[in-house]
Amino acid sequence: MPARHLVVREIDRAEAAVIDRLGAAGVATAHEAAGRIGLLGPHVLPRQQGAAIAGSAVTVLCQPGDNLMIHAAVEVCRPGDVLVVATTSESVTGMFGDLLATSLAARGVRGLVTDSGVRDIAVLREAGFPVWARGVHAQGTVKASAGSVNVPVVVDGCPVRPGDIVVADDDGVLVLPIERGAEVADAAEARIAGEEAKRAQFAGGALGVELYGLRPLLERLGVEYVDRLPEGER
Repeated sequence: MPARHLVVREIDRAEAAVIDRLGAAGVATAHEAAGRIGLLGPHVLPRQQGAAIAGSAVTVLCQPGDNLMIHAAVEVCRPGDVLVVATTSESVTGMFGDLLATSLAARGVRGLVTDSGVRDIAVLREAGFPVWARGVHAQGTVKASAGSVNVPVVVDGCPVRPGDIVVADDDGVLVLPIERGAEVADAAEARIAGEEAKRAQFAGGALGVELYGLRPLLERLGVEYVDRLPEGER
C-alpha cells in the first residue's frame, strides 16, 4: 500500500493565556518545571539573538530538499501558531526563506522551528521573523514530493505532536503536551518567584553551598577542604 499523505486542517490548541505564561517563563525555567522533558537536542539553534516565542505547533513532514508541504501548511496556520518542520532524513538544505516568512507572518505565525536549514537569514532577522534551525544554507529546494501536515514528527530527537505547546528562545526549543501546559506554567512561575529570592541572597554575598545545604553532601562524597596542597602535589 502506498504511503498516505495528509493535510490535517483542524488540531487542538492550548489556551492562549497558558501559552503566553510559558513563553514568559522561558525555555530553561519551563523545562525544569516540567521535570526536564520535551527539550529539543542541541542541533536546532536560534538563528538570531533575543527572540522569544511560544505558540501551538503546526507540524510539517517534508522530503529533504523539497519544501512543497511547507507551502501547503501555510493555509492551515492560525495566529499564534509556530510552524515545526521535519524531514524524512537528515537535511540542512535552505528550505525556508524570506518569502515563506512573509506568508506566515501575514497569518500571524510566530516563528519557525526546523530540523533542516533556512536561508535569507539577514532578511529574516531584519524582518523580525524568528527561526530555530539545524543550519543556514543557501542551497535551494524543489516543490515536487508529497509529505504531510499536522501529523506527529520528530525534531532533533524530540517527538512533536500537532498542537503541542512550543516555547523557543536563546536557550533552545521546548515542546510540551497541551494537557500539561497549565500545570507547568504554575510550577514555572513558582520557580521564578523562588529564584528572585535566591538572586537577592546571592547579590548580598550568600554562597550556594550554604543556600542549598550542600556541605553535608560534599562531606558524604568525600570532598576534603585543605588550606593548601601539600608540597609534593602542587
